[in-house]
Amino acid sequence: MDASNPLQQLLLRGLGTTSLVAERLRSVTQAWVSSGRLDPGQASALVDEVLASLRGENPELERQTERQVERNLDHLLQDLGLARQREVDELRGRIDRLEQQLRRLRSDATSGEPGGYGDLPD
Repeated sequence: MDASNPLQQLLLRGLGTTSLVAERLRSVTQAWVSSGRLDPGQASALVDEVLASLRGENPELERQTERQVERNLDHLLQDLGLARQREVDELRGRIDRLEQQLRRLRSDATSGEPGGYGDLPD
């Protein structure tokens, strides 16, 4: 593990934490099966469901997390006064349309057609 790479450290710690949770969950469910509080089929299903959620295989949880991250990112960028890529792309599109309109108006004005510079947007 590269000590200077915080992303790698975070990933490895996350994997380690997930492994520890999985081991602990298995031991707890085995204890519940031994004590009769849970039948083996339920224990297996419970372990599978929790591990699927930890691996990100729970679509609803994934969607909720994505929405929350998007909201947090939107707020952060707004607080920093930065634009999202889609906002920049929208502005580029508007600029392109205005430039085309301006070129058309200029060519109409130089060709002597009515509508000259008086039709320029404010």
